[in-house]
Amino acid sequence: MLPDLLVPLSDHFQPFNLFRYITFRTGGATITALLIALICGPAFIRWLKTHQAEGQPIRDDGPQSHLLTKIGTPTMGGLLILIAFAVSTLLWMPLSNPYLWPVLLIALSFGAIGSLDDWMKLRKRSHNGMSARMKMLLQLVIAFFATLIFIELSPEQLRYGVAVPFFKDTLFTMGMFYVPFAMMVIVGASNAVNLTDGLDGLAIVPVMIVAGCFALIAYLAGNYNFATYLQINFVPGTGDLAVMCGALIGAGLGFLWFNAPPARVFMGDTGSLALGGTLGAIAVATRHELVLAITGGLFVVETLSVILQVASFKLTGKRIFLMAPLHHHFEKKGWAEPTIVIRFWIIAVVLAVAGLSSLKLR
Repeated sequence: MLPDLLVPLSDHFQPFNLFRYITFRTGGATITALLIALICGPAFIRWLKTHQAEGQPIRDDGPQSHLLTKIGTPTMGGLLILIAFAVSTLLWMPLSNPYLWPVLLIALSFGAIGSLDDWMKLRKRSHNGMSARMKMLLQLVIAFFATLIFIELSPEQLRYGVAVPFFKDTLFTMGMFYVPFAMMVIVGASNAVNLTDGLDGLAIVPVMIVAGCFALIAYLAGNYNFATYLQINFVPGTGDLAVMCGALIGAGLGFLWFNAPPARVFMGDTGSLALGGTLGAIAVATRHELVLAITGGLFVVETLSVILQVASFKLTGKRIFLMAPLHHHFEKKGWAEPTIVIRFWIIAVVLAVAGLSSLKLR
């Protein structure tokens, strides 16, 4: 909005020319989202507490410490993230950018699905909300329409292709199979972040790390000179997605202020489904789907731990881990929650560096 309003006036007031630059607007979006979250956070948490007398339902079969330390903490804090993210994005990104709307569609609609799921859990006083089948179906339908938009916006030669990291000029053409592939990237990222969100601050920091990676990737992929130099696919218009990533980082930092141990609020499915879906959508838009699997490798590992646990128990009747997802396994082994969280953050940083290295090592 601000670029649309102020850039035409730059001939009369030179400082407005700054709004032409993606880097300036990315910084502005980050700070704006952070301030919105910090300012609105206290009142928002009080409002949640008045409507959630008993807080988020805690699993009886989970770590016993959670029944003591997390009971009574309100959920649906993801609404704070989404409000800060959406407002900041709409302020600092040109409304004419075609990639703005499908990514925002994913963020807000997945957040709505998560909100309904959280509300059902609160109403039933159970950790079981909406059925997994219904939740997956809704996500797939929304991801389907968003994917069609991304394909239509992509350059002709990229429409049904997947770039392979660390290999230059390598594009794996999938034809119409790209549609279900892109859908699963978006939905898979959404649910992977959801599975990771189990400890205070565990999910939000890796989300911000991955968002930082894709802010750089979007900026480079949307710039013809940088894309040509790095031999990555040039995708016109995606540079402004860096602004959305900046807004996501700012909103995440503001939420972390209140989610730091001991958490005053949980993001719930409202936040985790929306954040993961947004990262997946940006990865599809910039045509760096496989890089997301590297930079977001922590989410992949957490998801695999659940898949392996379920498969092992159904096939052999035995469990591989003491509890899945993986962070609960280490809790059961006696690791302190801050130890698990910080070590997982370190792993997320290492994987992010590995993913970014694919931009140059070709």
